[in-house]
Formats: sequence, C-alpha cells, structure tokens
Amino acid sequence: MIWAVALALATVIAAGTYLALSRDLLRCLIGLALVGNGINLLVFCSGRLLSQMPPFVAAGAQQLAVAANPVPQALVLTAIVISFIFLCFSLVLAVRLLQLA
Repeated sequence: MIWAVALALATVIAAGTYLALSRDLLRCLIGLALVGNGINLLVFCSGRLLSQMPPFVAAGAQQLAVAANPVPQALVLTAIVISFIFLCFSLVLAVRLLQLA
C-alpha cells in the first residue's frame, strides 16, 4: 500500500514538474497546481496512511492511541487555501499578460 501511494505521489509531482517547465502558460499553471497538490498529498499521507479514528476525545475520556494526528490535517488545509489563492492570482496575472500582448 505504501509503495502504491509513493508511486502515485511521485507520478503526480513528476507530471507537475514536466508541465511547469513547459513554455505554454496554461500548461505551466496546471503544472504548478499539480506540484502543489502533490506536495499537499505527501504531507497528508505522512501523517497516517491507514484510516484511523477522528482526533476527537469525549470529555472525561482518556486520549486514544489510534487517533489521527490533527497537525498534518491542519497544515494541509492551510496549504490548500494558500495554493488556491496563488493559482487564482497566477491565472489573473496570465490573463492580464495575454491581454497586453
């Protein structure tokens, strides 16, 4: 299972790098989006690969040993928002560049 996930992540990041190095502006932006999503998946999968119980603990209960780590989830959520904002800004910049050229 871990090798399949690692191979899929390597494929996504390699495809994104290939597209980001392209001379076409749209392919470059799609490549940057793929690299960002691949890195987000890498950070998310480094937390845990198997499905675990959510990190919620009831009041008065002991902390669960098999609970998912919420830190990678919070980091990935923040990174998704930042990469989406960066992609939107890049698209607006590309459209403006094409209008001026």
